[in-house]
Amino acid sequence: MTKRIAIIGAGPSGLAQLRAFQSAADKGIDIPEMVCFEKQDDWGGLWNYSWRTGLDAHGEPVHGSMYRYLWSNGPKECLEFADYSFEEHFDRPIASYPPRAVIFDYIKGRVEKAGVRKYIRFGCPVRQVTFNDVTQRFTVSVHDQARDEVTSEIFDHVVVASGHFSTPNVPEFAGFSEFNGRILHAHDFRDALEFKGKDLLLIGSSYSAEDIGSQCYKYGARSITTSYRTAPMGFAWPDNWEEKPLLLKVENDTAYFKDGSSKYIDAIILCTGYLHHFPFLDDSLCLKTDNRMWPLGLYKGVVWEENPRLFYLGMQDQWYTFNMFDAQAWWVRDVILDGIALPSVDEMQADSLAWRAREEALDDDESMILFQGDYVKSLIGETDYPSFDIDGVNRTFLEWEHHKHENIMTFRDYSYRSLMTGTLAPKHHTPWLEAMDDSLETYLAQPQHTPVNNAAAKTEEATLVDV
Repeated sequence: MTKRIAIIGAGPSGLAQLRAFQSAADKGIDIPEMVCFEKQDDWGGLWNYSWRTGLDAHGEPVHGSMYRYLWSNGPKECLEFADYSFEEHFDRPIASYPPRAVIFDYIKGRVEKAGVRKYIRFGCPVRQVTFNDVTQRFTVSVHDQARDEVTSEIFDHVVVASGHFSTPNVPEFAGFSEFNGRILHAHDFRDALEFKGKDLLLIGSSYSAEDIGSQCYKYGARSITTSYRTAPMGFAWPDNWEEKPLLLKVENDTAYFKDGSSKYIDAIILCTGYLHHFPFLDDSLCLKTDNRMWPLGLYKGVVWEENPRLFYLGMQDQWYTFNMFDAQAWWVRDVILDGIALPSVDEMQADSLAWRAREEALDDDESMILFQGDYVKSLIGETDYPSFDIDGVNRTFLEWEHHKHENIMTFRDYSYRSLMTGTLAPKHHTPWLEAMDDSLETYLAQPQHTPVNNAAAKTEEATLVDV
């Protein structure tokens, strides 16, 4: 009997799983029957932008946390697919920091070429997943929104690829209910122009606060204050941006901080992270963790140790993204196809604890990057996923970190060499701070900048990085 596989989510992780099985089929390997359930009306996960916040057209919580004017905050060379380069997709090299629409187009290009859309049921949120200990199979209940009916199907394996950047972690601070301005979580942030001319407070000290603050600075916020719990981000901010210790309370339109200072504020954005939230999973199947490099309970970061027929993709705190999801998906595929044998539960748990011990010794960004690079390398070494220069990706990440600390507002103007094709990315035609239109058409309409004389070439050398 042919195995049946349920994949929950058609974002980058779920699409990686479909692509992994399709790759095996291309080599003449018999693959299971696959059904991918996607709650949105199109694929791409978070990269599928929606203007909506709160609830979608069907009354479902909006999945997307993506906002207008978002550009990649890391070099595209660090997330490039090993089997489908940016250069192949766009038929020419492009700059290292594309906007959202360009990355979304790239994601779609690979899966359109692979022909995997036929496996996806759109507008079908999963309502419940249970496991029968007797039959050793899963029952997956799904709401088909077009038909407005809930049906159940039986599967041999389930792959949870629904991500963990959609359910906001929303803390409460004294005075919020009486605050005179707007309060929102980063999940509901859509347009930086809303805050033009405003005094803005962002609570948090990670990527959301850094990038949303940068977007608001770019589009004309009057002032930006970021409030941290343990440590400031420590970048060289523009003159109208300052970091404060944790917010204590707000009174009317004034924010009061732990250091005794206060500031007038028009709006507050909570950049306070997200929850691993799987309300559709039976409790015995549900991963419970905070956002960290090595969640416990997942052998090789993907196998649910309590029930090795269940898999999770992309549940780690992430430096690596698309190519890590690929590495995980190829490895999961080979387990399902019986190409990789799982050890005993005790051995799986011991292996996970060894990775956790190593994770707990990490003390800076460099060590975290190298840790996750080693993890990706360990997965790829056991499958036929195309090998690539992971050490080179690590070097690119470290160079990126250097440029951010050099100037947080200009790091996107640097270029890097593809670890897949060897091509050095050209410089984009417009510096990021001046590029107000993030559309695919505008990004690709003008050629990427090429030096035309020796003087220009010398200028170019100052901003092109060969790694």
